[in-house]
Amino acid sequence: MHHDHGIVFVALSYAVAALAAWTALDLFQRIQDRDGRDRLPWLAVASLAMGGGVWSMHFIAMLGFDPGAPVRYEPGLTILSFLLAVAGTGSAFLAASRVQLGPARLPLAATAMGLAIALMHYVGMAAMRTAAAVDWRPGLVALSVAISIAASGAALWAAGRRTSVIWRTGAAAALGVAVAGMHYTGMAALVLEPTAAATPVDDMAPPLAIAIAIAAVTMLILLLALGASVAEQRSQLLDVIEAGGVGYWEIGLRDRTIRLSDRARALFDLPPGQATYPFDNPPWLRPENVAERSDALRRALAGEAPYDVEFRIGDGDRWVQAHGSLVRSRSGRPLKLAGVIRDVTDRRRAFADLEASERRQKLLINELNHRVKNTLATIQSIAALTSRKAASTEDFARQFQARLIALSETHNLLTARGWEQATLDELLAKEMRPYSSDQFRLDGAEVMLEAPQALAMGMVIHELATNAAKHGALSVDGGAVEVRWSGPDPAGLYALDWVEQGGPPVSAPTRSGFGSRLISTSVKGDLCGEAALDYAPDGLKVRMLFRTAAPRS
Repeated sequence: MHHDHGIVFVALSYAVAALAAWTALDLFQRIQDRDGRDRLPWLAVASLAMGGGVWSMHFIAMLGFDPGAPVRYEPGLTILSFLLAVAGTGSAFLAASRVQLGPARLPLAATAMGLAIALMHYVGMAAMRTAAAVDWRPGLVALSVAISIAASGAALWAAGRRTSVIWRTGAAAALGVAVAGMHYTGMAALVLEPTAAATPVDDMAPPLAIAIAIAAVTMLILLLALGASVAEQRSQLLDVIEAGGVGYWEIGLRDRTIRLSDRARALFDLPPGQATYPFDNPPWLRPENVAERSDALRRALAGEAPYDVEFRIGDGDRWVQAHGSLVRSRSGRPLKLAGVIRDVTDRRRAFADLEASERRQKLLINELNHRVKNTLATIQSIAALTSRKAASTEDFARQFQARLIALSETHNLLTARGWEQATLDELLAKEMRPYSSDQFRLDGAEVMLEAPQALAMGMVIHELATNAAKHGALSVDGGAVEVRWSGPDPAGLYALDWVEQGGPPVSAPTRSGFGSRLISTSVKGDLCGEAALDYAPDGLKVRMLFRTAAPRS
């Protein structure tokens, strides 16, 4: 008996098969990205999409089948064929997603799906009622089953690959051909023989109208499934973004509104609830950011550069960065400007601290250069003046070494305070440490000296102590030195008195020596004061007026 297929039905069946394949490829990714019970909803949706799509393709193709006699379908078997397609597809997807099944999972799943689809086809054929006896060509039946298994294997293999949209489009088109090819191979295996008595057939709607209705409903369901997948994928992406403390934003080019995620609103200190904001004057925009934002938007919308602007939030010192780029359609048409927003307060502070630090490691280097030069000049002066009074090379070495040690002791004090300050009592205590505690007395409040003044005062105290140990009160038992200081007076000057008692008789020197010249030079120079030495017979008395820092110009 002659039978034929309408070309419109063939086209509709292929379109449904290709869309079902595309949907299955996409939804299977959702299954693989889930664990445990989380994958069950997507497994159900993927099974309905693929199984229902294959069943719809079969039914649409059957509506286009013309055996030369009226045809109707038995409802029970028709429903059973649908359930077989959905259940077989679901079982195959579940098996293909289980890693523990090992390398055999794909062949097993392909066989299960292929057999279920083939069974769906032949059960659907068994539901057909027409005025003819049905028989089959075994070779073509076996070929259709083989095509079904091969098509299922290809679908599952393609679904497991994370590939580009272009590749997936080609794969869906090829799978649509394979699924439709399985159906029409099965139909070619059909042999119809007219019977003597025709089976009564109820009146029914035109087959083309039914086929178009089924195709439309099926495609709508498949598109809704794809929409749910895209929405879920977007939601998942936003969850990942916000879990990292980053917000999402986008600017629609049609409605010129800004949409913010919950995290983005929180970063902008905006109340929850509102999702869109005006493009021209958003509430977080400060006057000083208007020009920078306008220029960045212009360049980003023109595709010249990414959008990258930092905003100060509120009246505090918190900063956020909005970064994004232009999103285009596949044809290159601009769709929206989208990106992320994150808190960059710590980075701004780090850069500010780094800048301040660099200005400070530079200031210190300049200061070190200055101090090294001053120290070298001081050593040069000490060497020159010591050499004039030294009786021999050994005497020069001894005196020069002692004065360098005194200079070093003062450097140690300054180093302990970051080369910024030292106290007068620390300088005196270090210099008087070699002597018995009953040979000296220090009396005065704490006076802080800046580095140049501390170095000068340290050298002065060393010269006085050395002279007292060689010729004065510290050179004999019973001798003592009393050091008193006070100030500052209204002019900012401090007074220090060095008084020696109980030592050998003192007489004024016949000529100025190194010590007296160093004391006079140091006090007049860095200490910005003056010194008076009284060589009284009962002991040397020195009075110094000095400043703790150089006067500000």
